[in-house]
Amino acid sequence: MKTRREMMATEYWFNTKTNEVEEGKQSIAYYRIGPFATRAEAERAYEIIKERNEKLDEENQSWE
Repeated sequence: MKTRREMMATEYWFNTKTNEVEEGKQSIAYYRIGPFATRAEAERAYEIIKERNEKLDEENQSWE
């Protein structure tokens, strides 16, 4: 079984201040997007957010 520290290290975060991916929680929450399961997902943080927002917008329109 992984320790809490090992589990945290396997999460990837996108830092909006530096525009870099971080392994584990290295920066303050204000600048972090995530967690993501892989580095590749974290690198696409802004794209993923855009895709999710578009999907939610479509779902909201179906309620109108």
